[in-house]
Amino acid sequence: MTRPDSEPAGHGVAEGAVTYRVAESERDRTAVIKGEFSSDTVFEVVDSGGAGFSLRPVRLDRPIHKVFPDDEPEGGEPSTGARRFVALDGDRVCGYVDTEYEPWNRRLVIADIEVAAPYQGRGIGRTLMNHAIDWARTCGAGHVWLEVTNINAPAIRAYRRMGFALCGLDTSLYSGTESEGETALFMSRSLDGPADR
Repeated sequence: MTRPDSEPAGHGVAEGAVTYRVAESERDRTAVIKGEFSSDTVFEVVDSGGAGFSLRPVRLDRPIHKVFPDDEPEGGEPSTGARRFVALDGDRVCGYVDTEYEPWNRRLVIADIEVAAPYQGRGIGRTLMNHAIDWARTCGAGHVWLEVTNINAPAIRAYRRMGFALCGLDTSLYSGTESEGETALFMSRSLDGPADR
């Protein structure tokens, strides 16, 4: 069995002008890309009469543009189960995915995934997610899990294309924050099959 601190094969390989690797330098580990998106659709959470929930896409009269607030705590060392993969254009970080492995339930959490606006739509997010999925398998994870707001329709669609499915929600997670009124959606992907490429 491969140890969780070893790097999955294939990382650091160039894909066009963008290269991917595990964050190595302090600059790699501390780079911040402001999360934002625009959409003309949101997903409304519909109660299925006590038998669960479903999502219904709702077209907006005017597109929304959201910039996520900086709500992460300052400082602190990453845990031993944390790993960041970066996408680099030359020496510039143009995307990253932050992961956290939770051994008690064999879950790899996608804590954050960001791609700088000029680089969106080029498959960088999917490639970063594939690196995270490779890392999850190396750690022995049974699934990969993430949280996304119901108004981020572009991300929800992308995660579905990557094999993630809805597994829960929380209508109160964002209470008292700038995102109050939005619903947190939880999505999971089983690692029983091969990684999407």
